[in-house]
Amino acid sequence: MTGNGRCSVSGLTPCLTLLILISAIQGHCKPHGFEHKPLEEISKEILNYADIAQEIIDLAVFGKAQNRSYERLATFTDTIGNRVSGSKNLDLAIQYMYNALKLDGLENVHLEPVKVPHWVRGEESAVMLLPRNHTMSILGLGSSVGTPKGGIEAEVLVVESFEELKRRAKEAKGKIVVYNQPFVSYGETVEYRASGASEAARVGAVASLIRSVTPFSINSPHTGWQWYQSGVPQIPTACITVEDAEMMARMAYRGTRIVLRLTMGAQTLPDADSFNTVAEITGSEHPEQVVLLSGHLDSWDVGQGAMDDGGGVAISWEALSLIRDLGLRPKRTLRTVLWSAEEAGGVGAAQYFQQHKGNISNFDLVMESDMGTFAPMGLQFTGSDKARAIMKEVMKLLAPINMTSLEEHGEGTDINMWMEAGVPGASLHTADSKYFWFHHTQGDTMTVQNPTEMNLCSAVWAVVAYVVADLDEMLPR
Repeated sequence: MTGNGRCSVSGLTPCLTLLILISAIQGHCKPHGFEHKPLEEISKEILNYADIAQEIIDLAVFGKAQNRSYERLATFTDTIGNRVSGSKNLDLAIQYMYNALKLDGLENVHLEPVKVPHWVRGEESAVMLLPRNHTMSILGLGSSVGTPKGGIEAEVLVVESFEELKRRAKEAKGKIVVYNQPFVSYGETVEYRASGASEAARVGAVASLIRSVTPFSINSPHTGWQWYQSGVPQIPTACITVEDAEMMARMAYRGTRIVLRLTMGAQTLPDADSFNTVAEITGSEHPEQVVLLSGHLDSWDVGQGAMDDGGGVAISWEALSLIRDLGLRPKRTLRTVLWSAEEAGGVGAAQYFQQHKGNISNFDLVMESDMGTFAPMGLQFTGSDKARAIMKEVMKLLAPINMTSLEEHGEGTDINMWMEAGVPGASLHTADSKYFWFHHTQGDTMTVQNPTEMNLCSAVWAVVAYVVADLDEMLPR
C-alpha cells in the first residue's frame, strides 16, 4: 500500500478493499444451506418425510416407546428429587443423567464444566403477632440474604404496586413491605418478585414479602430468583401465599396494625462446579452442523421439579431415543443439552453460548422445552420469514396428531442468546394454562405429569428435530 492510502494494485481505498475481502471470506465460509433453493422445492422435499414422521409418531404414541418418557421422568424425579443450583442433589442428577444417556446408547455423551450460583435456603418462618397469632407459609427467594439472628420484628406496610410504594415512601422506613400485586401475566407480574426487595429497601424497608406470582393458590407459596440492585441495601425477601397477602391487604384497608416476625437463614455460598449434560446422534453428512434440543436439569428446592423442567429434559432425551430406535441418522448432528442453573438466570446456558459461539454459523436450529409437557399445541418460532415458511411446512407433518401450529416468538432463558444472535429458535407450546399453578412450589411433582401428553410432546420434538436436521440445506438466517 502506498502512502496516499490507496491500494497500489487495484486503486481501491483500504476500507473498500477490506469490505470486498470480508465479503469473499463470508461467501467462501458460508455454511451449507445459507443459500436456499426455492421454497416450492423445499416444500416438496419436506413432504417426502411424511412416512418417517408417521413412523416416529406411531413409535412414540402407540408403539413400544409409549409412556417411556413419563416412566423415565418418574424414575428420575422419584430417585433424585428436587435439584437446586449448586446442591448435592443437582450433582447426583447430572451423574444420573450422564449414566442413563450412556446406557441408552446415545453418542458423544459428555459433561461440559460450568460454574453456578449456590444459594441455600436455611430455616425460615413468618409469624403474624398482631392483630392475631398466625403462622404464614413462606418460601424465601433465591439470592436473598438472611435475617439477623433472632429475626426481624416489624410493622407491615401493604402496597399493591411499585407506584403505591413510591407514593407512600415516607411510611415504609423500618417496616416490612408486603406486595399484594394482582396477577396480570407471569412476564409482567414477576417484576415484583425480581426487584421487589430492592425497591422496598430503597425507601427504607427492613424486609419485603411478595404475593406469589400465580393466578391460583391453595395456600401455596411460589419461590424464584430475585436480583438485588447495585448500590441499594440488601434486605431479606420471600414469597407469601395469595391468601395471606390478600388477608393483610384487607386488614390494612380497615386500618388494622399488622406486626410480623420474619426469620430467614438464607445464605449465598461460593459458586459451585457443575456441568451441562450433552448427548448426540452424529450427523451423517455434516456432523459439525447442529440441531440442538434442550431442557434444564436444575429445579427449585421444593417439590420434585417434574414439570419445571423435568418434562423438558425427558422429551429432549426421548427425541434422540426415538430416532435411534428407528435406525435414523440425519445429515446434521442432533444434540441434546440438559442445562445447569437455569433457575438462577440461565447461568449454565450462558457459559455454553460463550464456549460455542465461535461455531455459531453451524447451529441450524435451537429448541427448548420449559413451559411444561402438557398437551402440545405446536411450536413458537423465531427466525427469518423464509425460515418460518420452511418451519410451517415441517409442522404440516404433524397433522396426524393435529399439532401443526407455528406461532410467533420462540422463547426460553437458555436459548435466547442464540436467537438474539440470529440463530433460528423454537420452543414447545403446550396447553399450559395451569403451569403457573404449580410453578416453583411444593406442588411441582409427577402428579402434574400425564404420560399420554408426554408421548405427544416427544413425537413433536422428534419429528421437528429430525426433519430439520436432515434437510438438504440449513434454515436461512
